[in-house]
Order: sequence, then C-alpha cells, then structure tokens
Amino acid sequence: MKHLGKFLILASIFFSFGNSSDTDVLQDKTSSKIKCSKNGCTGTYIGPEFVNRSDVAHQFSNKMSGKVGDKLKWLYKKGIYSKVDLPQIAMSTKGMGSGFVTYKLMIPFLSVSKKCDAFTSFDHVGGWNHKPALTSRMAELDNVLMNGQKLDVSKLKKTPEGLQEYWIQWKNKSIQSDCN
Repeated sequence: MKHLGKFLILASIFFSFGNSSDTDVLQDKTSSKIKCSKNGCTGTYIGPEFVNRSDVAHQFSNKMSGKVGDKLKWLYKKGIYSKVDLPQIAMSTKGMGSGFVTYKLMIPFLSVSKKCDAFTSFDHVGGWNHKPALTSRMAELDNVLMNGQKLDVSKLKKTPEGLQEYWIQWKNKSIQSDCN
C-alpha cells in the first residue's frame, strides 16, 4: 500500500497538465484515474490485466476515449476549438504479462483556430497482444460520419509489452452539424 501511495503521487506529477480551472477528475472503483484539462487528458489504470478472462486493463482505453470525447465537446461548446494531437499520444503498460498492470495514457490536445477544424468525437481500436481490427472498426464508425467527412486515424501505437492501439477522431454529427 505504501508503494501505491508513492506511485499515485508520482503519477499525478507525471500526468499534470497544470492548474486549469476547467479540469475534471474521475476516480472510480476499478483503480483508474482520468484527469482532463484544455490541454488534454491523462489517465492511469492500476490493477489486474484480466478478470474472468476479460481484459479489464485494456478496457481502460474505452473509459479514456469516452472522457476525451466528452472534454472535446465541452471545449467546443465553450468556443475552445481543439483536436487530439494523435502523433503525441503516449501509452505505457508496465507489468503487462504478469497479471497486474499499470496502464498509463496521455492524450494531448492541439488548439485550432477554426471551429470546423476541431474534432469532437474520439475512440480507439486495440489489442492486448494481438493486432487491432482497424478495418472493421472503421466500417462500424462509418455511420457516425457527416457526408464528405473522414475519420482521422493515428498510426499504430505500441507498447514494448504488447498493447497495440489505433486512436480515431472525427467531427460529431450533432455538435458540429454546421461544419458539413
């Protein structure tokens, strides 16, 4: 327990984006923490890789994607036009393969001057020791796109331990309907 406290202090320093008045923090029962500001979102999951053969650690990517999308929408509504800086996304999965993992994510935002250059939806497709099914995920997301719009997809991101992710952003149909 003493080591966990030290880690959480170090993680909060590592993932700090500064003291923004629009910072949101989520702490839930799965030993995960997500912090978002106008500069991006950071998060950490600490716990088992699998529970009942379900890859609970990898499911942290789902939680992070949801929070990133929520923050991008909130910023957009406040007139702070942003998008994810896809090349700068950082992932680490210390302990993966041991049964207990520390999964860290840093998803930075870029400021854009025009509202129609912003993105307000965010998702991922990944694999815990297997290649992500990007083609099928893109087909699933095709119905969320406005006419003439495309998904903005990152290059494949990998951790040394074997997590593989593609990160995906797009313009939300309802939030950015005037950008069609």
